Amino acid sequence: MKKRSNPPLIIGVAGGSGSGKTTVVNLICNHFGNENILRLEHDSYYRDLKHLVFEDRLKQNFDHPSSLETDLLIRHLEALVKGYPVQVPQYDFAHHIRKEEHTTVEPTPVILIDGILIFSEPELRALMDVKIFVDTDDDVRLLRRIQRDISERDRSLDSVLFQYETFVRPMHLKFVEPSKRYADVIIPHGGKNAVAQEMLISLIDKELRAHQLDD
Repeated sequence: MKKRSNPPLIIGVAGGSGSGKTTVVNLICNHFGNENILRLEHDSYYRDLKHLVFEDRLKQNFDHPSSLETDLLIRHLEALVKGYPVQVPQYDFAHHIRKEEHTTVEPTPVILIDGILIFSEPELRALMDVKIFVDTDDDVRLLRRIQRDISERDRSLDSVLFQYETFVRPMHLKFVEPSKRYADVIIPHGGKNAVAQEMLISLIDKELRAHQLDD
């Protein structure tokens, strides 16, 4: 593939589990249009646990940075910046394994990365042009996580609560919350604020214009 004349603008959206990152991500994607933006989810890069029996997979700490193959995501981003397509892994959250198939994606003018731990990884963070942190109260995040994991990831209520108390909350305090200091923009209440939304889109538009002019 021919290299793009201008490298893409890379936007990172982080925040605690259930913070409302999807609201902000959808806002950005709808603004630019699907043809102009590529969304990469850090969750797609969870390590494959096929070598473990299912009971042992359930005991893993999925909220620690080591549970994700971030170096692969970094290589994919570097390839996309150079104008090459990449094959993004697909993850089975019900069984904690990678699927056999991949998703081939092409470079776009804007690349959006989202995940709870993306700002805690220095090499990944260094690739981002705009860093956004979605900040939401703990009780709201827990309720949203329960709803998501039961409806979308085929989890039981007991397993969701066990995982939250054992891994999610401690890892949030250790890795996610401290990474907020790296954000360029902090959005409260899951991004459901018209003023914050307008300011965010205005900032991204400005950064994109400056990015294109610089290149």
